[in-house]
Amino acid sequence: MKRILLVLALLLLSVSAAYAADGSWDAVKAKGELVIGLDDAFPPMGFRKDDNKLQGFDIDAAEEAGKRLGIKIVWQPTAWDGVIHSLDAKKFDCIWNGMTITDERAQKVLFTKPYIMDGQIAVVSVKSKAAKFEDLGGKPVGCQKGSSAVEAVKGLPKAPSEVREYDANPKAFLDLEAGRLAAVVIDNVSGRYFIATNPGKFKVLPGFITKEPFGIAFRKADVSLRDMVQKTIDAMVADGTMEKISRKWFGEDITNPKKW
Repeated sequence: MKRILLVLALLLLSVSAAYAADGSWDAVKAKGELVIGLDDAFPPMGFRKDDNKLQGFDIDAAEEAGKRLGIKIVWQPTAWDGVIHSLDAKKFDCIWNGMTITDERAQKVLFTKPYIMDGQIAVVSVKSKAAKFEDLGGKPVGCQKGSSAVEAVKGLPKAPSEVREYDANPKAFLDLEAGRLAAVVIDNVSGRYFIATNPGKFKVLPGFITKEPFGIAFRKADVSLRDMVQKTIDAMVADGTMEKISRKWFGEDITNPKKW
């Protein structure tokens, strides 16, 4: 028994030493900046204003985290199809840009806990009598061509009468507003951002058709850096800061896990 306890104690010491020795947070703290990789054309998470200045939910959240950590946030735009390779090549310290947590990605990177739940939702007119997904059965539904929504429509409890695919979501919303569609199926962050920027016209049916949690990604070895950022995000959730940023971009709080 004593031998087993000794082995366990040595294992714990080994893990603690490895954690302390990874040095990732110390390195970021020493240089005074956290370099973040992102696709800078992903509204409302991170995108350019007319003056080319970055804005978005992730921009606001990361800048606030940087202030609390006492470091500068440096944004590094990158091609999304090679973003994990660029992270491993140390072109930046993390990916903070609405990255969906998947099993495949989790084998390659170290994620924080989800900070937003994305996924497919159904948006209807504020005048609609639909109260749940079942109410869309036998009615025309729109979605963006080539998006995840095309597959998500198949997950509705009752089949729509027709699925109309559009080149861009704004075109689908025009038909929704005109009464030519019963709903638009769209990802959560884009849908709620569109509603927030077009107040009084649309609403979201309760629940998700599919769920796709967003997380911040780090290199596998950078445990102390991930944990320090996670601790900061947890504090921002606890004191209401994440809710405030969410309401700015989405018109409501979509950072509260109790609502997922």
